[in-house]
Amino acid sequence: MGSVKDYFSTLGRGIYSLIQGMEVTGKEFLTPKITEKYPENRENPPVAPRFRAILQLEYDAEGNHKCIACGSCERACPNGTIHLTTEMVDTWKGTKKKRLVDYNYDLGSCTFCQLCVTSCPTAAIDFNNDFEQAVFTRGKLVKKLNYLPEKPEPEPTAEERAKFEAEKQAKIEAAKKAAAAKAAAAKAAEGKATEKE
Repeated sequence: MGSVKDYFSTLGRGIYSLIQGMEVTGKEFLTPKITEKYPENRENPPVAPRFRAILQLEYDAEGNHKCIACGSCERACPNGTIHLTTEMVDTWKGTKKKRLVDYNYDLGSCTFCQLCVTSCPTAAIDFNNDFEQAVFTRGKLVKKLNYLPEKPEPEPTAEERAKFEAEKQAKIEAAKKAAAAKAAAAKAAEGKATEKE
C-alpha cells in the first residue's frame, strides 16, 4: 500500500514541476521578440562598439599610416598572428630608416586579446567591427593590412636642406673644437709630467 502512495506523490510532484516549466515557457512565448533581421540590416548592424572583429592599419585621409615597422605588435602577439616584413632605406639626410614592406595578419589564429594594439607606440593598428569574415579556405584568412602602396620619402625643400647643412657644419666645427681642446689638454698634461721629472 505504501508503494502506491509513493507512486502518486511522485506523480504529483512531476506534474507540478511540469506546470512550473510550462509557466516559464508560456511567459517567454508571449513576450515580444527581439530577433535581428540579418542580413537585411547590414547598413546598421547590431554590433557593440567594443566588439573586436579584425585588425586593421589606421590610414589617414592622404593614405598614410602611422606604422614605423618597430615590430612591437609582432613580439607582443602570443600566437604569432602578425608577421612584418621590413627593409632599411636611406633618407636624404644620409641616415637609415626602417620601412614597412608587408604587414600580414592571420585572422584564423587571432585570439583578439588586443595586446598588439596596446603595445603599438604610434597607435597605428586597431580592431574594427566588421564581423563578416567567413571564407571557404584558411588561406584567405591571412590578410595583408598595408593594402595601399608605400609613398616615397618626401623631397626636402631648399630651406630644409640649407638648415640641415648648417647644422651639419656646426656639429663638425664643434667636434673639431672639442678634439683640438682635448689634444691641447693632453699636450699640457704631458708637458707638466715632463717638468716634474
